[in-house]
Amino acid sequence: MPDYGFGRLNLDISLKAETEWQISDRPVGYPEAVAAMETRAAMIADSQASDLVWLLEHPPIYTAGTSANDADLIDARFPVYRTGRGGQFTYHGPGQRVGYVMLNLKNRKPDVRAFVRDLEQWLIETLALFNVKGERREGRVGIWVARGLREDKIAALGVRIRRWVTFHGVSLNVDPDLSHFDGIVPCGVRQHGVTSLADLGIIVSMADVDVALKQSFQKIFG
Repeated sequence: MPDYGFGRLNLDISLKAETEWQISDRPVGYPEAVAAMETRAAMIADSQASDLVWLLEHPPIYTAGTSANDADLIDARFPVYRTGRGGQFTYHGPGQRVGYVMLNLKNRKPDVRAFVRDLEQWLIETLALFNVKGERREGRVGIWVARGLREDKIAALGVRIRRWVTFHGVSLNVDPDLSHFDGIVPCGVRQHGVTSLADLGIIVSMADVDVALKQSFQKIFG
């Protein structure tokens, strides 16, 4: 299997009992990431590999989920990838932590809605560790932060499930260039903006975010 930038985190983990964590220390191209996810998901479905959470960054790109409206692509200033995950248009790029989650739901809870809600709660709990109140909003995908009279999106999610194994996952804005979101209508929501931890005045390293993500994941997914 090619080297997709799986990083320097090597843990002695049982294939049956634990979730493996991998962190890439360089940006990973989107096609390479999707190929790696699909390979790993198939291995998990065949009981040949453990569950995996892969933390990474992408070069600047836009991705279109299965519900994407072409009118929401305003300015294709970066490569655009059509993908099989749920959701609409989103942006990925440096300063944003992407978490790809490959779990065998048959070994956990074979409930797609419950899994999506757990992903949302994972993001909410992670933000809480930085004293940020992330919230769900009815009819709007993602995690939102109230900012006086307005609300901004700080995290997104989109998943695909095949043979009860999940892939794709979540993205959390740590310190990306927020102007890069201007080329799309993020997740089809026109009346609200986007934010990041840095935009909220919270300056943390990506390593700090990774620690928080892992801590919160254990709380939600065990």
